Amino acid sequence: MVVSLEKNVPHQVVIIGGGFGGLYTAKTLKKANVNVTLIDKRNFHLFQPLLYQVATGTLSPADISSPLRSVFRKSKNTRVFLGEVNDIDPETQEVILGDRTIPYDTLVVATGANHFYYGHDNWRPLAPGLKTVEDAIEIRRRIFSAFEAAEKETDPETRRAWLTFVIVGGGPTGVELAGAIAELAHKTLKEDFRNIDTSETKILLLQGGQHILPHMAPQLSEVGKVSLQKLGVVVKTNTRVTNIENDIVTFKQGDEVEEIASKTILWAAGVKGSSMGQVLANRTGVECDRSGRVIVEPDLTIKGYKNIFVIGDLGNFSHQDGKPLPGVAPVAKQQGEYVAKLVQKRLQGQILPQFRYNDVGSLAMIGKNLAVVDLSFIKLQGLVAWIFWLVVHIYFLIEFDTKLVVVFQWAWSYITRNRRSRLITGREALEETKTVTNSTNLATKIVNPPTQPTPHSQLQSYTADIEAATSWLTSSKLGHH
Repeated sequence: MVVSLEKNVPHQVVIIGGGFGGLYTAKTLKKANVNVTLIDKRNFHLFQPLLYQVATGTLSPADISSPLRSVFRKSKNTRVFLGEVNDIDPETQEVILGDRTIPYDTLVVATGANHFYYGHDNWRPLAPGLKTVEDAIEIRRRIFSAFEAAEKETDPETRRAWLTFVIVGGGPTGVELAGAIAELAHKTLKEDFRNIDTSETKILLLQGGQHILPHMAPQLSEVGKVSLQKLGVVVKTNTRVTNIENDIVTFKQGDEVEEIASKTILWAAGVKGSSMGQVLANRTGVECDRSGRVIVEPDLTIKGYKNIFVIGDLGNFSHQDGKPLPGVAPVAKQQGEYVAKLVQKRLQGQILPQFRYNDVGSLAMIGKNLAVVDLSFIKLQGLVAWIFWLVVHIYFLIEFDTKLVVVFQWAWSYITRNRRSRLITGREALEETKTVTNSTNLATKIVNPPTQPTPHSQLQSYTADIEAATSWLTSSKLGHH
């Protein structure tokens, strides 16, 4: 490990990733005698726990995003770079960002995770996951386009496929998506269409394990399941998806194999570490688990490199109870704060005990006035849990104005049962519109072909054109002279 020893040169901390881990590392270091460089390929911090509300039309992307430069405008020791890190050199202690390198004394890698399809990457375009703003907008497009397509569809079987939604994965994201789509179909959109009854929408939630919300107490998992069923969601546990092809989902429950036609399939089943995990493995020899998560030491460093930390969803920390910590925001937040404090202690010649995650519990929104909350000291359900869920998510939003906007949007949605952000956007939406328009125009031409002019009318037209041209030339000549 190489450390800057020059006098009066602050310690250089480089953070890759502006998610919860990177954000809270930088925020905790804002008064430290260090220089912080935060690098992210996006210019904003995204509050991922509310991303499903963007996907289902309750909030817009700006409501849950905070520009990084705005967040750190008063942190004079922090600079923000927009870009993607391609590589690192642990020997020279540099990160490679496009055509330039940035030196570091301490490196914090917090680049999160991507969707994991368990070896079936061909399912990716057929069943999008929910990790980014673009994912949310694409899912929103698919959900609302499905209802629009069903409204125009005359074939009953195809219409049923448009009104069938399959969600793979019964964790918090899958449960919240299922509940939100159910409320859309059975309440919000119920009176918006004329040719379809949106209450006939079928929503399937497929979970590979024995319980949905597996990180919660079994009784709360059961409460969540019953609540979803009351909303009209069909919950299937111990169910494994075996194929997705041609708008058909094939799944196996025990020895029974079923198929269901669905035009909208959403993925919430698994995640894998970002590509930076493989970069670290290649450069440092660190071991990764089968999901691409980097195996970290008790102090969140990687083996052999005490100045490289891996935190958040990219890190596999199994030193607390033998199991990796879940990929949730509180884990990343606490790890970021720990790393920041450890860096400051090291500069003072001190150390900290190993990282220990304080599990404050988990929670999930199911629907209006419906939520489940599993805290270490109490378990809540129903309206009380729903209010607690709202308060917690408002508290953890980064900027004050964002909190106000979200509170207003939630209040308006609660009172009116309407969702203001039901926009169908994106290149695909435009292409679909063009296709429909072109098809309509073609049909119009076929049904009402243009009348062919008679020879006599053509002769009259030509004569009129010649006379007009002659008149114009004559007047033009006179005008020049």
